[in-house]
Amino acid sequence: MNYLEEYYNNYDEDGRLLSRHGQVEYLTTMKYIHQCLAGLAEPAILEVGAGTGRYSVTLAKQGYRVTAVELISHNLEQLKAKLDGSEPITAIQGNALDLSFLPDAAYDLTMLLGPMYHLYTREEKRRALAEAVRVTRRGGHILVAYCMNEPTVIQYVFGLNHLREVMELNMLTPDWHCVSEPKDLFEMVRTEDIAALDGEFPVERVKLIASDGATNYKREYIDAMDDAAFAKWMEYHLTICERQDLIGASHHTLDILRKL
Repeated sequence: MNYLEEYYNNYDEDGRLLSRHGQVEYLTTMKYIHQCLAGLAEPAILEVGAGTGRYSVTLAKQGYRVTAVELISHNLEQLKAKLDGSEPITAIQGNALDLSFLPDAAYDLTMLLGPMYHLYTREEKRRALAEAVRVTRRGGHILVAYCMNEPTVIQYVFGLNHLREVMELNMLTPDWHCVSEPKDLFEMVRTEDIAALDGEFPVERVKLIASDGATNYKREYIDAMDDAAFAKWMEYHLTICERQDLIGASHHTLDILRKL
């Protein structure tokens, strides 16, 4: 069993997205998914790295035609357990780096809401994005989620007092970019890394948004909010989540691309 399988076999991803602080990322992502689907009569949706189906299953239950591809068997089993058989969804085990079992230009919306978290080299990221672009129709959208560098430095390195550890393990470059490998589970990027990757493909950026913004810095306060306060927090977050001066400080970002 590799590091990724071990992690997801024991991690409650649904629980995270159902928590108050996790709901910010989920509700924000769903808002932009629906924006991309607006005006399409019968869109074909692909989610690569569908996890336990928080997005794919929800969209299928809303009547959208979905193909969900997931690498981890445990996650795929949980995804299928949420279905009653009436949903227009096909769930397949597969790897974001090789979608050769899927045809070219078949989907109106392709989502990679998890794979880039766990790809550690530029070539791996290129392969995943290349496959997503290939299977997307011209004019269709590609949504790619990333974990961001600066919140990790601020909260993990300094906030949780891991500075000595990461320095000794050479996990930081001289310009404070996190260096990850599979045992570390998550790969951190900066906005310029995302832009450079996008520039290698026939896509245009529609928006780069902060999926959770300041939420994870204050998650204990967010989780303790009542419904009225949380509604106001969401109102505030959605007002500022497209501000480019704040993007790099968000724990998660969502890159919204259109295939040319």
